[in-house]
Amino acid sequence: MAKWTPKHEAPEPLEGPVVATITGGTILWFVLFLVQLPFYGWFDDRDLTWWVWTCLAGGGLGLIGVWYVRGRDAALKRAAAEASGAARADAPGAA
Repeated sequence: MAKWTPKHEAPEPLEGPVVATITGGTILWFVLFLVQLPFYGWFDDRDLTWWVWTCLAGGGLGLIGVWYVRGRDAALKRAAAEASGAARADAPGAA
């Protein structure tokens, strides 16, 4: 079997409102946890408590994700500001 090789370059990754997306997903996980909490007995009777704890774990991991993407976003903005500052300093006629 021959090795597969790509026929074209991979596209650039899409950049969007990453912080807002992760924050929205985290809020959704916590809301799902809170909605299921009053029905914990029902889930326990059917041996489905993992649904409740999955939502809590999703919310907790989402908090880590929010922290990560906020730091990443800040680093990207810092790098862009440094690059534009360096480009202005290199421009002809810059003081």
